[in-house]
Amino acid sequence: MTCVGKENGCLIYKGSNFLKQRLLLSTLSGKSIEVREIRPHHETNPGLQEYETNLLQLLDKITNGTITRVDRDGFSFVYQPGLLYGGVIHHDCSTERGIGYYLDVLVALGPFCKKPLDVTLTGVTNSKESPSVDHIKASALPALKRFLVVDEGLEMKVLKRGIMPGGGGEITFRCPVRKSLKAIQCTKQTMVKRIRGMAYCCKVSPAMANRAVEHAKGVMLNFLPDVYINTDQHKGKRSGNSPGYGINLVAETTDGTVFSAEAICKTMDEQQGNPTIPEDLGREAGMKLLEEVFRGGCVDSAFQWLVVLYMALAQKDVSKFLIGPLSQYTIHFLQHLREFFGITFKLENANGDAEDETVDRDDDELSGSNKVMLTCVGVGYSNFSKRVN
Repeated sequence: MTCVGKENGCLIYKGSNFLKQRLLLSTLSGKSIEVREIRPHHETNPGLQEYETNLLQLLDKITNGTITRVDRDGFSFVYQPGLLYGGVIHHDCSTERGIGYYLDVLVALGPFCKKPLDVTLTGVTNSKESPSVDHIKASALPALKRFLVVDEGLEMKVLKRGIMPGGGGEITFRCPVRKSLKAIQCTKQTMVKRIRGMAYCCKVSPAMANRAVEHAKGVMLNFLPDVYINTDQHKGKRSGNSPGYGINLVAETTDGTVFSAEAICKTMDEQQGNPTIPEDLGREAGMKLLEEVFRGGCVDSAFQWLVVLYMALAQKDVSKFLIGPLSQYTIHFLQHLREFFGITFKLENANGDAEDETVDRDDDELSGSNKVMLTCVGVGYSNFSKRVN
């Protein structure tokens, strides 16, 4: 999983696991990487996949001077990152993965570009393999706003929806540039004050979305009375190329922390003999959201890694952030951060500290699962491309 060696300043990795993490941190740190033995024994699809090659193409578009050399069989490649440039970009994403697979990379890199990002991405807006564009808008952008001094110019819009396998969706994403990110202290978890959501359907009966909404509300109303879920019914060209539906739920706390969860119907290939029932989909989304709230912290589990990245790159000051139990993805991201930036985090069991405080037993029970307090001193990563007026 971790770096297996170093040759001529180039970090060597084996296998395709966490490839996106390595490309992202390579681009930010300026360190070249070589990835070897990419699915050499895979029977049907050995080597680099289409969606991974597509990600390399996107990184080439938002940088200047990037050099990528892929061997003929696709079993290995060398990536030499250029300078982050940004600007206006249009990119057709591979339909093997959702747009979210590419979008969260842009959210991470956006503040450090020379020119503000103005990106149009086309493909699959909602899929099970990647965070949906709704999930990123609900959870990742508020996390970025905490670290930006001013969030003016940060926006994301869904112009068309696209479901697997055909895709056909389209979104726009704009991100301002900053000289540096501020160090922040986010150490207390507050109560959930409201739940919002949206059920969408493309090329299927609107009744599907309405049925999912009713059963999602049935789960949520046992938890909180302030629940409101919209329906988003797309027709014609705005509904993409494949039929499908899904639901995205968002819980917002009193201090602006957002937890999000989603459930998406099976694709046409998966539905043979066992189709998705809207009622089950609504309940599934509701239970997933309750699990996120139980995990707690100041960011949902899908974007712990993003907060970790911003903390590491922030100004040379102490950042503290309370999160729920570490996901496997975040654990590997922490390991990669140490390899690319030489930064380590202090991890503490936050629940142990809470016992010293005078709190009622009811409040203690509401704290949910074990929390982790992340502490680090930022590396003071500066955007050298950003002009200082």
